[in-house]
This record gives sequence, structure tokens and C-alpha cells, in this order.
Amino acid sequence: MHHPSVTPTSTFDPAPGVRDAGGPARTWPTVVAVAMVVVGVAVATVAAVLDAAVPAAHRETIVTDPGWTAGIPGLALVVPGALLLRQLPTHPMSWLLCLTGLHWIVDGAAASWLAYATTHQPALPGAPLAHWFYERVGALLLLSLPLVLLLYPDGRLPEGRWRIASLASLAATALLPVTLVFAPTDAAQAQAGGPLPEPYQALDLDLTTLPLPAAVWVPLLTVASAAVPVSLIVPLAVVIRRYRSSTGQARLRMRWLAWAALVDALVMLSTLVLPRGWTSVGLAVAVALTGIALVIGVARPQLIDIDQLLGGTVRYAALAAAVVVVDVLVLGTVGLVLGRHLAERNATVIVLLTVTAVYGPLRDRLWRLIRRVALGRRDDPYGVVTGLAEQLEFSDGPDEQLLAVARTVAEAFRSPYVAVEVDRIGGARLVAEHGTAPARTQTLPITYRGEMVGRLVLPVGGFRVALSARDERLLGDVVRQAAVTARASHLASQLQRGREQIVAAREEERRRLRRDLHDGLGPSLGAVALRIDAARNLAASAPDESDRLLRQAREDVGAAVADVRRLVHDLRPPALDDVGLLGAVRQQAERLRPAGLTLDIEGGPGLDQLPAAVEVAAYRIASEALTNVARHACATACRVRLSVDDGALVVEVTDNGVGIAAGTPTGVGLLSLRERAAELGGDCRIECPDERGTVVRARLPLGPVVPEVARA
Repeated sequence: MHHPSVTPTSTFDPAPGVRDAGGPARTWPTVVAVAMVVVGVAVATVAAVLDAAVPAAHRETIVTDPGWTAGIPGLALVVPGALLLRQLPTHPMSWLLCLTGLHWIVDGAAASWLAYATTHQPALPGAPLAHWFYERVGALLLLSLPLVLLLYPDGRLPEGRWRIASLASLAATALLPVTLVFAPTDAAQAQAGGPLPEPYQALDLDLTTLPLPAAVWVPLLTVASAAVPVSLIVPLAVVIRRYRSSTGQARLRMRWLAWAALVDALVMLSTLVLPRGWTSVGLAVAVALTGIALVIGVARPQLIDIDQLLGGTVRYAALAAAVVVVDVLVLGTVGLVLGRHLAERNATVIVLLTVTAVYGPLRDRLWRLIRRVALGRRDDPYGVVTGLAEQLEFSDGPDEQLLAVARTVAEAFRSPYVAVEVDRIGGARLVAEHGTAPARTQTLPITYRGEMVGRLVLPVGGFRVALSARDERLLGDVVRQAAVTARASHLASQLQRGREQIVAAREEERRRLRRDLHDGLGPSLGAVALRIDAARNLAASAPDESDRLLRQAREDVGAAVADVRRLVHDLRPPALDDVGLLGAVRQQAERLRPAGLTLDIEGGPGLDQLPAAVEVAAYRIASEALTNVARHACATACRVRLSVDDGALVVEVTDNGVGIAAGTPTGVGLLSLRERAAELGGDCRIECPDERGTVVRARLPLGPVVPEVARA
């Protein structure tokens, strides 16, 4: 079976409409990409050094986050953007990621310099410019999200009316940053809420302010702020439209964007329950994963199986959320109950002791229980395999065994539907189903020793069906059990069919012998006896008539002897006992050889100690093959080779005739060749080489060789 969790690609596959720059032109993208990374690292390092020199008390006064907290997510965009820039220098997404990351880093550095400059009295030079860039120009970062949504993955805006709507949406998003650039500080501060920090009040912060009355700026800032979330409606609609209309490679790219959005949402939700200091870390992680997802989606969407990644993210996020909710409920309930009767300090200690002593040991079991309910028993591969082995051991027939396999897979992976199909003799198929078949399914082959013996059918879609690498290994183990079961079922069916054929053949042979003896040999011998009695009665009176009856009796005896020889030959050709297998084949070849056909009969060592059944089968196969050569091949040369090789007798008949045309239905003669070989556990292959002729090659296992009895 097929278990790929990662599908590497050997060729670069950019988004549609994008071409890679080749030749000498490849040097400048590399230089620019490296320069952007170096500048980003240098600026972020300077910001971190400045932040370290700002006292904590001053930081609380100015209410400004350290600049390095913006440098980390900025670098998380610059680095993947630079990698994409080296490969696709003309793709707008590479420049968008790099410039957005650098803007973020510089914005953080401006905040760091503003905090450091205002620790001095008077403030150091550049403080007003740093404040202007941080508070006004930094708002341009709002454009990065809608631009990503509108340009991903091919770097082009949508066509037609959607382009007009997209441009209008971008204009609505840019309204707030543009307004902040020209608005006075007091109006902007009133819109933000709260007074201006005291260290900033001595600075000239209105570097680009337009002299308009407050009656203009207040409603304009209000409208611009409200337009930002509303303006995201169009980009989101564009993404949904692209996703629904995409297929194949384009759908893979859009799913990478969906995964990035999912990760961002999960990180943002996690910051609600994490301490405040972890917010910056969560933001950096979300931005880094988003940048990596965008680059992979544009450049190599098949690098990782995004369906498995999406499914795994959803299911593990759901499980983690369930455990967190239970933790909060347990801690809150215990704290609420104990807090009513004890002091706060004592209640806290008892809550911790209770959770550590009681809930802690149960938490792991709770986690496993939740996973089992949501995802099945895939975390316990040993239990799954041993449970399947027990079910197979106590299953009576092939139907119950296959149903046990289907039930085990469904329980192990919490799949709503599983079907196990096994090929049977004659083209029939045995199917065991568990659950209700969905509209869309996927088929995985079940192989045994390189031969496909059946199929495993699973539903398509849903996070429960998504398999990790570990899940695929477990499924492989279960499928191997299914393959063994399928093979056992197949062999059991073959064995039963073989038994029925043996019994039927034995009874048919007995009936034929009885008919031949009763209807042929019996009456012939009876007639001989009557003629002899009549000849005795006429011997004295009519010697001539008596002599005639005796001659007829002798002819009847000759015919009876011929019948006996025919019966004996049908049971086992006498030539095998008289001249051996090789001699018998030579005699048969001479009898069947037409004019103009050259025969070459070869034999290797070991042909004098063959089991009787193998001798008869080899003789019949060679005879049938020679008959086909004489009747249909129009050949001028034929070679028959008998040899013992690796515990089997190999019978090979080769001719240079017309061969067998493709699509010719298998006749009774060719079918009998395969059946005779299969009766002994061997096989017979009939091939027609490209040059000319036909090759019949049968391999008959010898089994244990019985040694000859030593004679004194």
C-alpha cells in the first residue's frame, strides 16, 4: 500500500503566471535578499540594545512596548521573503513579505530609539521623527494583511468587478494610515484614548500636520478607524472565491493560506489564556508560520501534504482546547468550593495539593480518553494489532475475519466507514463493510508478497481521516494483517475448490472406467467366450466354421487388449515407465511432428527421479504444447527442454512460428496447460516475444524427493 506523508518534488513549481529568472540575472536577487536579511538583523539588534538601556520605570511611563518585540516577527517575514525573492524575484509576494518585515523591524527600532531618547532631558535628537514614524507611518502595516489576501498566490489582483472592489478595499484600509500622517497629535491621541505620556509632551510631534479644525479630524479619524475592519470583507471574499474555484495545484496553494489563517487564529486565542509576557512570543510564532506557509504555498505547495497538516492541526487543537477547558473547570470548581470555607492563602495551597495529588494522575488518562473518543485507538498501536489478532483467532470464516479487519480499522482511526475487499477465484470479490458508505472514498491496495490481493476503502476528508506518519505505519501493520487474512481466505478457497475438483475428478474417472469396462471390455470378452464355445461345438462337425469363429474370437481379444492399453495409457502413459519422461516426450514429438518441422528435445540431469504426478503433468503439458505447434504455429523449428532447477521441473517449449495475436481468447488447450501446472502448485506462462514465435514455460514443484530403495 500507498503510505506517503511527505511528497518531495524535484522540480521547482512556481505559481501560475510567474517565471523564474535564470542566467546572470540570478545574482541580483540573491544580493538584494541577503542585504535585506542583514539590514533586518542589524536594525533588530540595535533595537534590542536600546531597549536594554531603557529603565523599567521609564518604560511604564511612556507605555510603549520594547522595539525588539516587533523585530522578531519582522525577521520572521524577511527571512522567508528573502528565500522567495531568490527564487522568484519578480513575484509581488516576495517583495511584500520582505518590505513588510523590514517596515516592522524599523518601526520597532523607532520605538526603541524613542524610548531611549526620552530618558534624557532634553530628549536626544531624532525623538520627534521616531515618534512620527512609530505612531503615524507604522499604521501602514495595516495594508499588509489585505495585500496578502488579494495578491496570494499568483501576485495578481482579481479581474473585472472584483478588481475594482479590491482597489476600493485597499483605499479604505489606507484611509487610516494616511489620515494619521496629517492629523494633529491631540486629535490622534483623543482617538487612541488616554493622555499623551509626559516624556512626549515636550516634543514637536506634528511634523506633517495639516492646519484643519478639530471638527474635521475627529469624524475623519472615526470613519477611517471603522473602515479598517470593514475593508477586510472584500479580501476575505476574494480568498473564498479563489478557493472555491481552484482545482489541483491552485487548490493546494489556497489550502496553505487556510492553514496559515488557522494557525494565526489558534495563536491569537491562546494569548487569551497565556500570561501577558507570552503575547509577543505568540505573535512571533504566528507571523513566522504564516510567512513560511505563504512561501511554501507560492513556491512548492507539494513539499508537505497540506491535507494531513490541516487535519492534524485541527484535531490536536481541538484536543488541547478540550483539555484546557477541563483544567479550567476543575481548578475553578475546587477553588470555588474551598474558597468559601478557607482563607484565600490556605485555599490556594489546598487547591494546588488537590490538583497535584488527585487530578494530576487522572489528567493523563483524561487526555487519552479524549483522544480515543475523538481519534480512536491510533495512539495504542500494540493494542490495535493484538486486538485484531485475537479477533482473527476466534473468527470462524473468511467473511468474519474480513469484517474483524474492517471493524478494527474503523475503531483504531475512528473512521465512520471502512470496507475491505478481497479478490476471489474467477473474478469474484468478497467485501466486508463497517459503517455507511460516504459519497467520496479513497482506495488503498492490500498486497501480499508483491501481489495485490485486495483493497482497503476509507472515506475522503475530515480531520479524523487525516493520517500522520505514525498513523500510516499503524495502518500498514493492520493492512498487513488484512493481507495475511485475505491471502489465507484466498488459499482456503483454493484449497476447498481443489478438494472439490479432486473428488469430482476421481468420481468422474471411476465412472469413465466403469463405463469403458462395462460397455466396452466386458461385452467384448463375453462375445469371445461365446465364440469359443460355439467353435468347440462345431469342431467335429464343421471344422471350417469352427476355425472362422476362432479367428473372430482372436480379433475380439486383440481389440480388448487395445482397449486395455488405451485405458492404461489414459491413466499413465506406458512410455513413461518404458523409456522415461525424456524418451516419452521424444516419441510423442515424433508422432506429432508435421513435415518441415525440425525438433530439438533436450533434457538435463535429475529426470530419472521425478514424482509420478510431476512426470505425468510434464508429459501432458509438453504434448499439448507440441500439438499446438503442429496445428497452429506454422513453425519450422521447435525446441523442448526439460530441466530440474531449484526444486522444480521446468518444461519449456519454444517455436519460431506466427505466435499468438494480442487479444486472442484463451482456448481449452492453453487453459489446460495452466490448470495442470496449478494442480501441483506450479505455474505455466505463455509468452510471445517481439521477434517471433511462442514460448510455453511451466514450472512444476517436485516436493520431497523419495530416494530409491537400496537393493542387495
